[in-house]
Amino acid sequence: MPNTSAENNFILVVDDTITNLEIISESLTDEGFEVATAMDGQKALQQIQTRLPDLILLDVMMPVMDGFVTCKHLKNHPETKDIPVIFMTAVADTNSKVQALSLGAVDYITKPFHKAEVLARISTHLQLRNLTKNLEKRVIERTDELNQALQDLKESQLQLVQQEKMSVLGQLMSGLAHEINNPVSCLYGNLGHTLTYLQNMSHLIDLYQQHYPNPVPEIQNEINEIDLEYLRSDLPNLIFSMKEGIQRIRDISKSLRIFSRADTENKIQFNIHEGLDSTILILKHRLKSVGSRANIEIKKDYGNLPLINCFPGQLNQVFMNILANAIDALDESFNSNYADDTQALITHIPQIIIQTMLSEDKSQAVIKIRDNGLGMSQENKARIFDSLFTTKPVGKGTGLGLSISQQIIVQKHGGKLEVNSELGKGAEFIINIPVK
Repeated sequence: MPNTSAENNFILVVDDTITNLEIISESLTDEGFEVATAMDGQKALQQIQTRLPDLILLDVMMPVMDGFVTCKHLKNHPETKDIPVIFMTAVADTNSKVQALSLGAVDYITKPFHKAEVLARISTHLQLRNLTKNLEKRVIERTDELNQALQDLKESQLQLVQQEKMSVLGQLMSGLAHEINNPVSCLYGNLGHTLTYLQNMSHLIDLYQQHYPNPVPEIQNEINEIDLEYLRSDLPNLIFSMKEGIQRIRDISKSLRIFSRADTENKIQFNIHEGLDSTILILKHRLKSVGSRANIEIKKDYGNLPLINCFPGQLNQVFMNILANAIDALDESFNSNYADDTQALITHIPQIIIQTMLSEDKSQAVIKIRDNGLGMSQENKARIFDSLFTTKPVGKGTGLGLSISQQIIVQKHGGKLEVNSELGKGAEFIINIPVK
């Protein structure tokens, strides 16, 4: 009965004697092997181009190309170097055996053949070959698993560091906003009283001038010296300017509190537009002109969004990452690519356009953030969300911002984060977040 262990094993027999080929082929076929034959080394090499055998039985003494030369060719090519070669020889001298083994053969068989011996040697070397293949495969798989585990560990560590940094930054912002808020509120409230007192004093001066129109020379000189009318007209303007400045500080303090909101275990209702506005305010200093780049224009096209069920602190982190990247892209575009093109600098105003809307079925809040920088190549676009991938110079980017942003949107909120970009046409990031 055929040997089931031989099934699917393909053996090439190379011998210039037809009788030997017939005997060996018949014996191997009876055992269930697939068999092909060749009568010299050159034909054997040609036949291998069509299908690689699992084992080769190779005669030593052959015309055109003998077994030693054929074996050398086999071992010099990556595709065939691992195929087990068993030499068949009528020469039993030690030198021939040593030469055969030194060329990479795994064994040799001395003619005349003993069927049981041939089958036993073939079976042994096929088993060894299969074990080697399986071992190599397992080593490669295990190595890949370990490399992936190491990569995942590195990414997790970096993400933990990044998240901890954002947490500390959030606490710092929250504390700073609280400390700023108390004295600013005091100043803001007292400025209102100051303006009232000023108006009262100004009314009193009007009464004095009405009832005592001719002051003594000393008072008149002092009035002229301090330019009383100018003081009375300008002092309210100063108070209003201070009030606007303090209101600006209050807005910044409020933005810091909104941006640094600590997330609870459960999602809460949040105004997306407040998160965007607070992030823009925090980044406002980066919108000012730098080098050849003019001030960056922020264009907001806010739709009618309801409160969104989300983790506000994490969502603000996403807005920060995308907007900061857009500013970096505009810096690079204008300072590197348009620096020598005056006309381009005049006509090409750096812009970031933010749109919000509901999806057609009203189930998703859609936030689009688009810049008019140089965009990105398709290769970079395909890797933009890969952890540790960055096109920024060393020390400027970690390659974690967009990777973490995608995790926050997809895994934490069940949403979607996509990018549309072409070279020369800017980049647009599209965020979809379920409303409920």
